[in-house]
Amino acid sequence: MTGSGRVFRVVQWATGAQGVEAIRAVLDRPDLELVGAKVYSPEKEGVDLGVLVGRDPVGVTATMDREALLVLGADCVAYMPRLTSVEEVCAILSSGANVVTTAFCFYPPALPPDDLARLVEACRVGGSSIHGTGLNPGNLSGVLPLALSGMSRRIERVTLQERADWSFYESTNITFENMRFGRPAAEVSEEASDFLRFNSGIFKEEVALLADALRAGIDEITTEVDLVEARRDHEIFGITLAAGTVAGQRWTWRGRRQGRPLVEIDALWTVGGEYPDHWPTPADGWTLTIEGDPSMQAHFLTLASYERNLPIAEHVRAASIATAMQAVNAIPDLCRAEPGIRTMADLPLIRSGMGFGFGPEPSR
Repeated sequence: MTGSGRVFRVVQWATGAQGVEAIRAVLDRPDLELVGAKVYSPEKEGVDLGVLVGRDPVGVTATMDREALLVLGADCVAYMPRLTSVEEVCAILSSGANVVTTAFCFYPPALPPDDLARLVEACRVGGSSIHGTGLNPGNLSGVLPLALSGMSRRIERVTLQERADWSFYESTNITFENMRFGRPAAEVSEEASDFLRFNSGIFKEEVALLADALRAGIDEITTEVDLVEARRDHEIFGITLAAGTVAGQRWTWRGRRQGRPLVEIDALWTVGGEYPDHWPTPADGWTLTIEGDPSMQAHFLTLASYERNLPIAEHVRAASIATAMQAVNAIPDLCRAEPGIRTMADLPLIRSGMGFGFGPEPSR
């Protein structure tokens, strides 16, 4: 039970790497009740959700039937599919369920006007709220910069760098199909791929969120892409990334005012370990730099443990856990919020719902 004595009913929408971690977290919390889950493959249809995530049966099964989930009277849907749909989210919101999502809607005011209007109307109809969050985009490019800005007198520039080698990421469909590593350079652009255009868009949302929250007064958001080809073949989980195809992608999104960059997100992504000599060399993980008065810098890296010797797969999984937990931990505050769009700049500071798990639950 929460400090208010309420248990929030939750539907998990999609059960991929983040979704299974979200289900485990919901099952572990006394203030959340898992009442259903949306799946996208016949193999998962009817499977007990406890079994689906490697636990004992819990008596709640997965379904591909969207309408069956919309009539459950859930307080919140944790929306985490790979391919998103504004229409689908609007149907959920109109049914009266709040939506917390790691997939998109990080800053809906930056969405196309028609999409924003549909979301606002759906929230009005359902008396519901939507909140986009996660790791990056999410906490590291939204919450953390805003929190650290509390120590600033004046800000000149905010930069988040993400450096990651996707060679260790077992979801090869995302690496090679969605992100298009291993393709000719001509096929890796927003113009050539709906997914890359969508992915670029959610990072632009984060730039807009920070710019608005920190009064940057930007007049444009630009995207720059630097592609690097592999010098030799690489075998990645049984898939060959051939020499001469894309093995490095640097995406840089900048919020500018009169041409001057004020807010930057710089993604330095590689496959195969060939890191380009001409790229900047931050430490692996995320480095946040706020240049101003005073200037400050923070480095962040998710691991399964800093004390125990664990397989690399467990360390890679840690990022999925962090992404899902930022969403699950936001559920109670989102459900208590007034209807409408609630960004990372709007909700209270999200903290772990379980924490150490020993003391009484605090009132919020």
